[in-house]
Amino acid sequence: MFTEMITAGALLHGPRERLLAYSPEEQPLVVQLGGADPGDLARAAQLAAAAGYAEVNLNVGCPSSRVQQGAFGAALMRNPELVAACVSAMKSVVDVPVTVKCRLGVDTYDTDALLTAFVGRVAESGCERFYVHARKAILGGLSPAQNREVPPLQPERVYQLKARFPDLNIVLNGGINDVDTALTHLAHVDGVMVGRSAYQDPNFLTELSERVFGEPRRNPFDIMEGYLDYIDTELSQGTRLSEMTRHTLGLFNGMPGARRYRRCLSDTTRLKQNNSDLVREALQMLTVKAA
Repeated sequence: MFTEMITAGALLHGPRERLLAYSPEEQPLVVQLGGADPGDLARAAQLAAAAGYAEVNLNVGCPSSRVQQGAFGAALMRNPELVAACVSAMKSVVDVPVTVKCRLGVDTYDTDALLTAFVGRVAESGCERFYVHARKAILGGLSPAQNREVPPLQPERVYQLKARFPDLNIVLNGGINDVDTALTHLAHVDGVMVGRSAYQDPNFLTELSERVFGEPRRNPFDIMEGYLDYIDTELSQGTRLSEMTRHTLGLFNGMPGARRYRRCLSDTTRLKQNNSDLVREALQMLTVKAA
């Protein structure tokens, strides 16, 4: 599990306890940091490690305009020396792994030779795992959403990167929308990173766990039973119900009553009451339909 990208500045000068908060069930959890100052990133990494995170990841792949203005994210792919310095600074102050998430390239900085040079230089600083989004970033003219769709996927280039660096742990990200695609990639790389597909259809993860690790597929009703305990705990601490229910809307896709379930949990008036009985009522709609 990865956090969203948190800038080093936000951790150092903002509400760090809220930004670093997590539930024990989420472990092993990776904190994803954004920044370009080795000293700031080192201090942010220390805070994350002290909070119990299992890994510190430097984001060198985000193409948003805000990140570009800060000269970090995907723009850093043009500066492997600085990325290496950032990784080295973080590794010098934490005992957990320090890893990098990147793209194949950025704008015209997009050749296999440049990618090899980037990974090679950053690996020299002590980074042993790279999460590679299998498309380049276009920083001029495309939104972050477009950058997830418009540049073509080139997974074979990630395969080639693994072949060039057999001792590194290479994880492929991007366009993994079904289990068969994930298994195809796993024949060539060390791992796959799944984002929106798992969010839109959480059952995708249970199927992937079953086919990759042999874990029994979990029933979504059992998942929600545990999640209700989490919801009640978070409600007692001031978290809004809507911030938790929106993550469950895809859990029952394709099941009888799923539309009624989603409609119930989209009632803004009742969501504002922050009462988990609304979730139990939505689940009852599914249970009745299933019966």
